[in-house]
Amino acid sequence: MSFQYKRLDKNDAAVLLVDHQAGLLSLVRDIEPDKFKNNVLALGDLAKYFKLPTILTTSFETGPNGPLVPELKEQFPEAPYIARPGNINAWDNEDFVNAVKATGKKQLIIAGVVTEVCVAFPALSALEEGYEVFVVTDASGTFNEITRDAAWRRMEAAGAQLMTWFGVACELHRDWRNDIEGLAALFSNHIPDYRNLISSYSTLTSAK
Repeated sequence: MSFQYKRLDKNDAAVLLVDHQAGLLSLVRDIEPDKFKNNVLALGDLAKYFKLPTILTTSFETGPNGPLVPELKEQFPEAPYIARPGNINAWDNEDFVNAVKATGKKQLIIAGVVTEVCVAFPALSALEEGYEVFVVTDASGTFNEITRDAAWRRMEAAGAQLMTWFGVACELHRDWRNDIEGLAALFSNHIPDYRNLISSYSTLTSAK
């Protein structure tokens, strides 16, 4: 069978942010805390930029997992918010699955904490039901590289595509001629080196 490049389509994609909770974030050790939170918020910003339906969910937030990080609530005040009472796999929660189906999208962009559970379980469940799944690796976190790599291999073997938030944004955008300023601002807000690049570009273009 020949390879088929299944690229992200901004008209057929939804974002699932799974269990980015205050308690669980303290477990993330495979990426630096500040970088991790920046990546999660960058994914949120690109979801808003491309107007992608976004679903927030938490697991047992009255327990040690803690509440959803407040920045995500601020980013998506109107988004479906499913506080699962106990389901470890978000896909085992009927309200969550109904919210996903209500988007009408077949491509799911998933990120969460921790990678081998909160991301992998719903990703595998969604793949089984025929969705195309794109896992945002740098907006998902876990205990260490061993557990992370095991989760990545498991999801990849099942058909999930592993990406970064920057790759997701570029694949959704397709062509710089669609918009320079908006996407450049998004990148500049989350990548310091990109801000330098855009500052240089802006200086050159304004000098003409």
